[in-house]
Amino acid sequence: MSESLVLSSDPGASFTTKEATIRAALDRVLVSGWYVLGKEVEAFEEEFATFHGKGFRSVGVGNGTDAITLALLSLGLGQGEEVVTVSHTAVATVAGIEQAGCVPVFVDVDPRTRCLNPEELPTATSQETKAIVVVHLYGQPAPMPEILRFARTRGLLVVEDCAQAHGARIGEQKVGTFGDAATFSFYPTKNLGALGDGGTILTADKAVADEARSLRQYGWNDRRESLTAGINSRLDELQAAILRAKLPELEADNELRRSLASRYLDRLGGSSLTLPFMAEEETHAMHLFVVESENRDALLAQLRKGGIGTAIHYPLPVHLQAAYQGRLRGTDDLQVTETLGQRVLSLPLYPELPTEAVERTCKAILEWEATLT
Repeated sequence: MSESLVLSSDPGASFTTKEATIRAALDRVLVSGWYVLGKEVEAFEEEFATFHGKGFRSVGVGNGTDAITLALLSLGLGQGEEVVTVSHTAVATVAGIEQAGCVPVFVDVDPRTRCLNPEELPTATSQETKAIVVVHLYGQPAPMPEILRFARTRGLLVVEDCAQAHGARIGEQKVGTFGDAATFSFYPTKNLGALGDGGTILTADKAVADEARSLRQYGWNDRRESLTAGINSRLDELQAAILRAKLPELEADNELRRSLASRYLDRLGGSSLTLPFMAEEETHAMHLFVVESENRDALLAQLRKGGIGTAIHYPLPVHLQAAYQGRLRGTDDLQVTETLGQRVLSLPLYPELPTEAVERTCKAILEWEATLT
């Protein structure tokens, strides 16, 4: 009998392991008769904010892309203002910036962290630059102290895109709590995933949170009068209830991810692959276990042949995609970004992944490497 398929990700496994609490949460909403922006959303917002520390506020929205848009608008940014970010990211980061009417400007990433390289910021910013959107990619914390030092000297706002970094830390401080605001996605494959779309904005600034609450629902005030032109982006009660059921398990699930990542690191330490960077003072959320290979496509094909699922995050930088190519600033010198697009490969990783699947994946990689010598 052939071996079963190893999935690169499996959000269904999260439901299976938490089925009882999730079904109870769903039943609670279904019998309540209130399905949009009710008590479940309010409770999740409070619990998620508390998870990040005292004094924070969370504003639930429809998805992580809208969270970026609304965070920028709530901070007072708008039409034509430049926002520096990276091209080595999900296109959602750039789409969210443009939805706010802002102009994305790209900066290269650090080859170790694959996150924004603060040394590149001086040449990327201009008089039109108003903010930096920092992506904590793959669950790896970006170098926030260095980025913040630069931003404060230039009077720039900082928004953290934490879509892949729920629970990641620098020292004892969670990502999402460094900048002026942060955004999170709850897409089903995320470390904290719903069973549909969802997102939130996190901030310590009450005025920013209040503005986001208004903008997510047509710019309404308490009398449902539109004071500003907002949008419709609301976290629904069912998704909020699911997220409430899963939030208490987030830290334990992240530990499982890190445990599996340690197995990969131990087994693949002598290989030719470039493995994820792990700083001692940081806690990686391990959303993805991303390696690099000069023969990435051949390795992918070999693993697929052996029934092992992989993915590429991301095969084509945003600035080289048809919708963005040739029309945005900062694309002349993104050498690290473009190199990563040819080398990165995401190996299977999620909390419920059996250790045997990790061993099988590593064995297949090492056997493939042996054929190259």
